[in-house]
Amino acid sequence: MDRMIYLSMSGAKATMQRQDTLANNLANVSTPGFRAELQAFRAVPVQGSGASTRVYALETTTGYDASPGAITSTGRNLDVAARGNAWLTVQALDGTEAYTRGGSLDVSADGTLTTRGGLPVMGDGGPLQVPPNTAVSIGADGTVSAKGSDGRSTSVGKLKLVTPEAALTRGEDGLFRAADGDLQADATARVQDGALEGSNVSPVETMVAMISAARQFEAQMKMLQTAEADEKAASQLLSVN
Repeated sequence: MDRMIYLSMSGAKATMQRQDTLANNLANVSTPGFRAELQAFRAVPVQGSGASTRVYALETTTGYDASPGAITSTGRNLDVAARGNAWLTVQALDGTEAYTRGGSLDVSADGTLTTRGGLPVMGDGGPLQVPPNTAVSIGADGTVSAKGSDGRSTSVGKLKLVTPEAALTRGEDGLFRAADGDLQADATARVQDGALEGSNVSPVETMVAMISAARQFEAQMKMLQTAEADEKAASQLLSVN
């Protein structure tokens, strides 16, 4: 009975955690540049006295799906889609350097080039600043140009594009970071202007996975009910009348 309870309890908890991950993926199906989280189950032995055969089933995120999302043309001059394995560099809220594939950019009131979430976009020398009352354009190599009312165009910097050799790590803020520190700019990295990369989450596959997880949870709960029924039957057989 004890083993059945452990199995069903840990299995139900792991399935709930998997459902949370799938729900987060589905919620970001329209988020530009979003990378779907991957899930896996692992067995962790119970620490302490007792039979060493009892283990918990735990759900863990093994990383993210690195496959690119579909690129959609927007015609907006501040939208860029990173090509290949290139990533945009931004300054996170904690001041650290982080990376994103979300290329929907804006210019703040003080002229800072930012993401839609308000994070400064980094250039080779720090956050990029755009002169007031200018039209901004971004070249394929990441060069940011500002065109004034007189028709003259000047370069204000270049997007810091990186191409990581190893997989990045997703932080709690949704941004990605390299395990060995800040990455160097890649001069060969390119972007497509006037376009955005969509999320690589498949809504249909995610919905099917959520239904499967719900069925698994129901099976685990039935196991708990069966264990409870068996426990009551055993107690009745062993009770002294």
